Amino acid sequence: MFKPTLLRNRGIAAIALPGLTLVSGIALAHPGHAHEAASHTLAAGLLHPLTGVDHLLAMLAVGLWAAMSHKTLPQALWTPFWFACLLLVGALAGLAGVWLPAVEPVIVASLLVLGLLLAARITLPQAGSAALVGFFAVFHGLAHGSELSPGASAAAFVAGFMLSTLALHALGLAAGFVLKHHAAWISRIAGAGIAAYGLALFAA
Repeated sequence: MFKPTLLRNRGIAAIALPGLTLVSGIALAHPGHAHEAASHTLAAGLLHPLTGVDHLLAMLAVGLWAAMSHKTLPQALWTPFWFACLLLVGALAGLAGVWLPAVEPVIVASLLVLGLLLAARITLPQAGSAALVGFFAVFHGLAHGSELSPGASAAAFVAGFMLSTLALHALGLAAGFVLKHHAAWISRIAGAGIAAYGLALFAA
């Protein structure tokens, strides 16, 4: 009796995490958190991806989708690895003053696309998945970096949000591999919820 109960609790937790995040407030989820980045500290950087629902869900979705799309952990790691690398590139570019059009719409689109891929259990070749998440990561990074002013404090902030990003990827990967073997339908529900949230942001 213990094992079914344990799996059921894991399933509830996997559903509750995106659900509670969505309920936490669409008004607070709009891309861009300049008021949080103002302190430019390591602690602020650590909290930054956790307080913006758009960024939080994107990081989790990347990990979940990578786990559901690949058979082994080494194969799955490439997708979040490239997201993290291109996120850093985007952040440094934003810090240097680089800006691209439609940053916020692309961030919202990342939720819709990643959510749909997860919900439909669509897989891509390793290079394709890395290129897709890398594209979105550049825009997430630009949104982060553009809020900062160059200096040591900005470096601490960037280090903080990179660490949080890696932690969220790891959480998504771990949840994805558990769900893939025991309750894959939960990942579909999570993906649908993330996609619906992205759609809601487009309509807002």
